Amino acid sequence: MADSTQTPVDVFEKARTHERLEQLEAAKQGDLLPYFRILKSQAGPVVDMEGRETIMLGSNNYLGLTTDPRVKQAARDALEAYGTGVTGSRLLNGTTPLHLDLERELAEWMGTEDAIVFTTGYQSNLGAISAILDPGDTVICDSGDHASILDGCKLSGARLRPFRHNRMDKLESMLERSTAERSPTLVVVDGVFSMEGDVCDLPPIVDLCKRFGARLMVDEAHGVGVLGSRGAGACELFGLEDEVDLRMGTFSKSLASCGGFVAGTEEVIEYMRIASRAFIFSASAVPAAVGAALGALRIIRSEGPDLFERLLGNAAYLRQGLRDLGLKVVEPGTLPDGTEATTPVVPVMVGEDWQAVLLWKALFDAGLYTNVALHPAVPPGGALLRTSLMATHERDHLDRALGIFDRVTGDFPDLPRA
Repeated sequence: MADSTQTPVDVFEKARTHERLEQLEAAKQGDLLPYFRILKSQAGPVVDMEGRETIMLGSNNYLGLTTDPRVKQAARDALEAYGTGVTGSRLLNGTTPLHLDLERELAEWMGTEDAIVFTTGYQSNLGAISAILDPGDTVICDSGDHASILDGCKLSGARLRPFRHNRMDKLESMLERSTAERSPTLVVVDGVFSMEGDVCDLPPIVDLCKRFGARLMVDEAHGVGVLGSRGAGACELFGLEDEVDLRMGTFSKSLASCGGFVAGTEEVIEYMRIASRAFIFSASAVPAAVGAALGALRIIRSEGPDLFERLLGNAAYLRQGLRDLGLKVVEPGTLPDGTEATTPVVPVMVGEDWQAVLLWKALFDAGLYTNVALHPAVPPGGALLRTSLMATHERDHLDRALGIFDRVTGDFPDLPRA
């Protein structure tokens, strides 16, 4: 019998004693906290950040469509037609014609039999992976995969086996183990890795999955609306769309809204509609969000190539400018034809967490917003400033940003150099 005189252990104790508490308090006191800064304008190349004009190099608004009049009108039309919310899950009263149109047009865009729309991108991975996998299955993930993938794997109860980032020999070893155990296996990788911005080495992954009989899912959150002639993502870029079983994407980046989807065969998508708890037990997305995503998708399908060219041209321009300043950037890798695998994400290597925070603050004070990636989002000692581009950035914006980098980084002699 438990001793009633013992002092109980408070489950909230971690909130008072966690390892980051001292650093967090110091950052708050010094106004160094790089998170939860207040945006006071629409998300564009230049924004009002806490009352000051700031060049935005920290947004995933890759095509700049959040301010496009046609996308905003599509959101207004949906709002007027269906109100502010549908107050129910998709399974019950939360499916509108907009959802069906969006799913149909997403499937057409992806070149798949069907697609399912989730309320958030996070839920898309969580809901799809946890519905597909059972405790007796195996799921193999790249160590750089997004947190929503890892959370979906944990929720499924399947045996989780990560492999070192983009190391095909490690993936092969994991597949050999699952084959020896006769365990049904799903491999899940990002098409574009969100922090470093590098493209997944997809061709050998496809070959290994075929060789070992594993299914393959690719998270195209940072690839759709960016890569490929249609903007359908890394799978299209490599010409491997028919070799990938499931493809996930989000609306909160190129599609200028909030939500996500999974595209694949009709039988698997239909199974998710009745088996995915994240789909069944979540309220349907608000109509304005669905309408905006549908409006953005139609623009991408009709005008995409010009937007993609401008976006990736801006990314290449900024990356080269940072190199010319002597800064060390994460290189995007190469495609099978030898060309650079440019993505909208251009990270600047910094090293230690505190130096990254101090550099971020100096840039922010000078009128430039970037994103800070600290451990555990990156490996220890691998802190970086993640910059990301938009199709709507003008060269003047980028030249001004490079000028700020040049002035500010002169005060940081210990930065990694190219």
